[in-house]
Amino acid sequence: MEFNFHEIESFAKRKWQQQNVYYTPQPTELSSHKEKFYVLDMFPYPSGAGLHVGHPLGYIASDIYARYKKHCGYNVLHPMGFDAFGLPAEQYAIQTGQHPAVTTKNNIKRYKEQLEKIGLSYDWNREVITCDSKYYKWTQWIFIQLFNSWYNLKSDKAEPIQTLINEFETNGNINVNAACDDDVIKFTADEWKNFSEKQRSDILMKYRLAYHSEAYVNWCPALGTVLANDEVKDGVSERGGFPVERRLMPQWSLRITAYAERLLQGLETIDWSESIKEAQRNWIGKSEGAEIVFNLDNSTESIRIFTTRPDTIFGVTYVVLAPEHPLVEKITTDDRKNDVLKYVEYAKNRSERERQADVNKVTGTFTGAYAIHPFTNEKLPVWIADYVLYHYGTGAVMAVPAHDSRDFKFAKHFSLPIKMVIQPKENFDFSQSSYDEKNGICINSDFLNNLEVKDAIQKSIQEIEKRKLGKRVVNYRLRDAVFGRQRYWGEPIPIYYDEQGIPRAVDENDLPIELPEIDKYLPTETGEPPLARATQWKYKGKYEFEKTTMPGWAGSSWYFLRYMDPHNDKAFAGRSITDYWREVDLYVGGSEHATGHLIYARFWTKFLYDLGFISFDEPFKKLINQGMILGNSAMICRLKDQPDTYISAEKVTDWNKVSKVYVDVNLVDENDFIAIRDIQANSVLYGENLKFISDVPNKIKCYREIEKMSKSKFNVVNPDDLIDKYGADTFRLYEMFLGPIEQHKPFITNGITGTYNFLRKLYRLYFNDKGEFNLSNDKPTEEELKLLHKNIKKIREDIERFSFNTAVSSLMILVNKLTELKCNKREILEPLLILISPFAPHTAEYLWDKCGHKESIINVTYPEHSEKYVVDNAFNYPISFNGKMRFNLEIPLNIPKEQVEQIVLSNEQTKKYLGDKQPKKIIFVEGKIVNVVV
Repeated sequence: MEFNFHEIESFAKRKWQQQNVYYTPQPTELSSHKEKFYVLDMFPYPSGAGLHVGHPLGYIASDIYARYKKHCGYNVLHPMGFDAFGLPAEQYAIQTGQHPAVTTKNNIKRYKEQLEKIGLSYDWNREVITCDSKYYKWTQWIFIQLFNSWYNLKSDKAEPIQTLINEFETNGNINVNAACDDDVIKFTADEWKNFSEKQRSDILMKYRLAYHSEAYVNWCPALGTVLANDEVKDGVSERGGFPVERRLMPQWSLRITAYAERLLQGLETIDWSESIKEAQRNWIGKSEGAEIVFNLDNSTESIRIFTTRPDTIFGVTYVVLAPEHPLVEKITTDDRKNDVLKYVEYAKNRSERERQADVNKVTGTFTGAYAIHPFTNEKLPVWIADYVLYHYGTGAVMAVPAHDSRDFKFAKHFSLPIKMVIQPKENFDFSQSSYDEKNGICINSDFLNNLEVKDAIQKSIQEIEKRKLGKRVVNYRLRDAVFGRQRYWGEPIPIYYDEQGIPRAVDENDLPIELPEIDKYLPTETGEPPLARATQWKYKGKYEFEKTTMPGWAGSSWYFLRYMDPHNDKAFAGRSITDYWREVDLYVGGSEHATGHLIYARFWTKFLYDLGFISFDEPFKKLINQGMILGNSAMICRLKDQPDTYISAEKVTDWNKVSKVYVDVNLVDENDFIAIRDIQANSVLYGENLKFISDVPNKIKCYREIEKMSKSKFNVVNPDDLIDKYGADTFRLYEMFLGPIEQHKPFITNGITGTYNFLRKLYRLYFNDKGEFNLSNDKPTEEELKLLHKNIKKIREDIERFSFNTAVSSLMILVNKLTELKCNKREILEPLLILISPFAPHTAEYLWDKCGHKESIINVTYPEHSEKYVVDNAFNYPISFNGKMRFNLEIPLNIPKEQVEQIVLSNEQTKKYLGDKQPKKIIFVEGKIVNVVV
């Protein structure tokens, strides 16, 4: 019987559907307790392009592990859904007028068809789609909980806002220690009671975890929306490449900074790669030091400065403010206003990422104001420069050019003085660069002389506090998360504004607040968000709704919880259900989400834990970042001096004389040739009246290059085409066989035929030469049992450590050896199917049924290895003569050398190589070699 993967896959899918094998029971449905295992993929955004071969890599890996864990007896939760709100659908709607819901629905249908083709074991009964109002009802509900909560630093957790109001009514805020805005005023209980409702609302807004305030945001005029920091690259939007500027706007934000230390400490409790943890540590950016007050000359204003090196305060020669700092406008002198305004305008169009990265560009301008040195009373010029970020520290730095490289470059560029305060232990040339010697000695001060730097830092903080010049502080680079977006296609924020303009949360019973229909998806002519176009959209028929929508990461910050209890209409998930499933045991997805989704999901999880809605505070126990599948681009070579002439790549002698033009990799054969007719058929790309230089009739050889898959490079490979040609199991095995899951690797289709042939060889083990299914009940040989049990142990270990490529390799070797042995023993070949089932589930299911088993193979227990067949009692020694290996001989282990020599010398093959000669000596290394010296 020929290996017909179409028939095999159709049969397997029918059986899985009939037996509903992917249905995951809730704990209440189990007759007895069963240990759970939660496997999750980062759910995709359904783009119109569909999947290319790079996307399924992580999905296949997680599917293998989910299937394996089910074989091991776990109740496995392996769901899938779609991150369906987002800018691409909205941009398409703006261009075409088609509602984003329509394109999103079509794209989801396409994605599901592709995912199902691959044979992924998803429980689609648990599907979540973030743009479904049944889902985003609970996203809105979580926002309301954030709005109605504050962070109590005494208890180190979020608490209901009512507990804060109770404290205000009893004691005012004198004893409150909270994560809040810097400008909160102190008041008594009597003062609180006398405040107007609007005043109370404004005060509470400074404490809420979801709050409305003026904030600097990344505004993209072309897209008409605010972008998160991770959506901006080099001053332009990641999507579309449009210019982005910093703008002060009223904005909803989430007080993620309250969780900075817990987010940092939590990294020590989870099994993630060190690179992802380090990315989050850097993003959170914890630093300890002092906040020092510098009074301004001839002014009642002062500048608060945070520094991790207060011991260098005697080296300060100027002060720098971020261009966005609110003091800039207040302190700039009249004669400096034009220059300062020009510079502020320049700086606001540069992203924070760009400003941090561009270390060699020195720009800035003097404000005309002077600050007073808190110790020496010297006048220090106050400058603005965009290397200082308003959202880090206090948005101001005391510049110590002798000990900071950026300060040094700035001082050199603008001819500002440089003072040394740390004496290096060795000679150092200050004329060339700045100096930051950690093990130097402090000089030039009455209380720091001759102290080691570490001691000097602590001593200087003590002195600053003693003189009431500042205080010891811990600072974080992490900023509060800007939450509102000036977009249509997102979750409406469940806030309305009453008659006094006070923002209030809608009643939870009125959720969901659904997106209204609008005539266009652009901002209004007056610059309001698209939702302002909705004419009849008011809360209770009279109150204005918030017009901004939530960011894309809102729905993805908690989706793993909804999978646990997706049809619950009373809660986002029942507490007994979340207590059972708890955190995700294995999470697979891209490293590009390190400082976006992964931090926000951790934040929301900790918040829900604080309020008692769940019993765990980290969402993902183990995280694996799959590597990127790279494209194998194909290019044809065009002569630079003859643009109408193309030359076959193998004939190029001087690459400087040709230019390379991309061609569709799907038109290139396995030997890297493309038909000339395919080039001529696309005159727009390649020209007309073409000439070709090639030794192969009607073909020209392409130049190949490994690079990122991209439609513009024509190197995208559609998995559907490969599955149609070779089958889903071949595709699954080949993706795993390419290399370690975490590494980047090229997708070269030439090698897929070897994987296909492996499956055919596996299939033939179960049939005789006449094509009849043929399993024997005979007892296996010792060699067959050893092969099986060693591979049971090896493949289990490979899967457990996510080394899927080596597991596939072991399966290939095992099938080859069983083929050589002509093994058809049921006791060997049935366990083999279970071993291969996670990797090639369709083929395994089909053959399992042929073996006479009507229950799906997915429910069969994973085989255990027997130690007696794994432990070697003999070794297949290479037998060498004068260092040249001639043959192999299996010899028992742990026997005396004399006995080994006797076995070797009595062997017929040894006699052949020795002839009449006698060996001079025999070199024997147990478990390695036998070398006969003649």
